[in-house]
Amino acid sequence: MTADRPSAPSGSGARMVELDREECLSLLATLPMGRVGFTQRALPVIRPVNHLVTDDGDIVIRTHARAALLTSASVSEVVVYEADEIDPGTRTGWSVMVTGTASRVTEPQALSRYHAELRPWVHKEMEHVVLIRGELVTGYRLVR
Repeated sequence: MTADRPSAPSGSGARMVELDREECLSLLATLPMGRVGFTQRALPVIRPVNHLVTDDGDIVIRTHARAALLTSASVSEVVVYEADEIDPGTRTGWSVMVTGTASRVTEPQALSRYHAELRPWVHKEMEHVVLIRGELVTGYRLVR
């Protein structure tokens, strides 16, 4: 069975233009949510979450006490955060990936600040904060 998708002639697609770190983080800050990827019982897991980008280029996520991501952050695992904005009609847009170590935020002043600045989208107690230190920040823009 084949999908009903328009076929594009060779050479008519968008070009991929690599973005620098600053532009990646700037674009990421324009969106309220993305996807965090981590491992759970040695298997890959991807979860949609809302985020905050700090002035230092780190990603901040709030989560609940039983979240699998919190386990990853407790042992400083490497995780990935991805967000994109793609227009299927024009086949243009951008995608950004931030790879780095996840850690729990425990400093009271930082916790208070992130609780005030980052409101959860789900009706659940999200008392914990995870910070992803952006060690590798990559992105591409699809242009015509």
